[in-house]
Amino acid sequence: MNKKDLAARARGIKIVLMDVDGVLTDGKMYYIPGRDGRMVEFKAFHALDGIGLRLLNNFGVRTGVITGRESPGTEERAAQLGMTYAYLGFLSKLVPMEEILAAEGLAPRQLAYIGDDWTDIPLLRRAGLACAPANALPEVKAASHFTARKEGGLGAVREVCDLILSAQGKMGEVMRCVETAHWPSPAKPPMKIVRYSEMKKKSARKAGKSR
Repeated sequence: MNKKDLAARARGIKIVLMDVDGVLTDGKMYYIPGRDGRMVEFKAFHALDGIGLRLLNNFGVRTGVITGRESPGTEERAAQLGMTYAYLGFLSKLVPMEEILAAEGLAPRQLAYIGDDWTDIPLLRRAGLACAPANALPEVKAASHFTARKEGGLGAVREVCDLILSAQGKMGEVMRCVETAHWPSPAKPPMKIVRYSEMKKKSARKAGKSR
């Protein structure tokens, strides 16, 4: 896609959603024993991506994650970055996407989505701006409007953030804020966390009561 068409897509983006493993991280999963002897998963995130996502939030573009794994580390990182949505444990991601767009009152063309694997393709095909890191599978890149030069967990998300901020004419204001250290802080609701495991438990309890 040429730069003009890409910028036109990025100009209308109001929310950025993304996968986590392979997008916000390099896809590797590390396990260490916790205090109780049980294995604990931890992830590594990149500061460049974090700054980009904070900038989007500063300038009125909301953010969120939809991931197939439930991870306290992901929840903590999403909260640190001021995200509005964290859907955890969802291998099928279309329903979370639709719920988020409905809650925000947005159309798919106002959504940017970043993914790296096959499970992300249905969302990429619906998003106004579909993006992939350099490490994404070939089919994912084929479904995307933009492929970052960098890999997931190494600054790919930042490239998408910068693309959107630039297309929306915010870069001059960003640099002024860098000089003055005064940042806009648009009002937004607290982060909504939806864990698939808890949702299943609630459904099971309701089903039991209705018998």
